[in-house]
Amino acid sequence: MSQDHLRILGMIFHAYHGLEQDEIKNGQRFEVDVDLIFDATPAAKTDRIKDTIDVRQVYLLVQDVVLQDRFYLIEAVSEHIAQRILEKFPVQEVTVRVRKPFAPLGGLANGTEIEIVRKRAQL
Repeated sequence: MSQDHLRILGMIFHAYHGLEQDEIKNGQRFEVDVDLIFDATPAAKTDRIKDTIDVRQVYLLVQDVVLQDRFYLIEAVSEHIAQRILEKFPVQEVTVRVRKPFAPLGGLANGTEIEIVRKRAQL
């Protein structure tokens, strides 16, 4: 079976996750990347959207988790995204990266990021 990668990079949302009152009240920018590992051979042969993973549907799923749910930690945001992708799409593995570019760290930094990898066998 092929191990092809389909990526959506730099999805940007204004959401209300975090530990600090400011984060919960005012929200902030979150950036999400997903990397889906699956077999793209059928779609490559047929050139039909029904034979692949529709990235528009993946985007809507990520958007739903980030905007509708509330979490304290980006680890929880990324875990929920990964689990929902594994439940809905025929992927063998998913990598999810969630960034908070303006995380309140008490000093200067380019933000925080979590990267998780989940496999279908872990369901």
